[in-house]
Amino acid sequence: MHLNPYGEDAVNLAADLVNRRPGSAGELADRCRAAGLVLERPVTQQDLDRAHAVLDAWEEVVDAPDDHRRAELVNRMLAQSAAHPRLTDHAGSGWHLHYRDDRQPLGAVLSSLISVGTALHLAGRGMHRLRRCAVTECTTIFADTSRTGRQRYCSQRCANRDAVRRHRAGRALSRPASPAGAAGP
Repeated sequence: MHLNPYGEDAVNLAADLVNRRPGSAGELADRCRAAGLVLERPVTQQDLDRAHAVLDAWEEVVDAPDDHRRAELVNRMLAQSAAHPRLTDHAGSGWHLHYRDDRQPLGAVLSSLISVGTALHLAGRGMHRLRRCAVTECTTIFADTSRTGRQRYCSQRCANRDAVRRHRAGRALSRPASPAGAAGP
């Protein structure tokens, strides 16, 4: 049973914000609006500071060494943004659940949204479904929303780059070594 779609959108927003940290309150507001958030108040420097703190905590969740530590960190985030779930029809967008109080500043909204969304994502899809790209040089974080739960790369570009690298390494291993001093073709 799919209780709420909160998880996927929230973790994708968190990944987007953590991978390209917003540099101003205006940029944070624009990117949150683009992700579908309805902003009920002006976005301030305090919201940006709170968002950066939330993203730091979320990045720790992603990099947690095991499921128990990951759950502990998510629970800590949930405790810091605790509010009673409530039905709302803000902006006439249809009735849905919010896991936060009404009329909160954006920093508090992101804290609730990301912590609850992450908990729903991990509990519903699997504790391993947040990670960094498998390409060593790439540090991009992504939420695995694939059907199989085996996504290893942040993008098709990184997947292709790694496949080419593995192919070339395999070809190099299968080539016979040239005798020392032999002239090449």
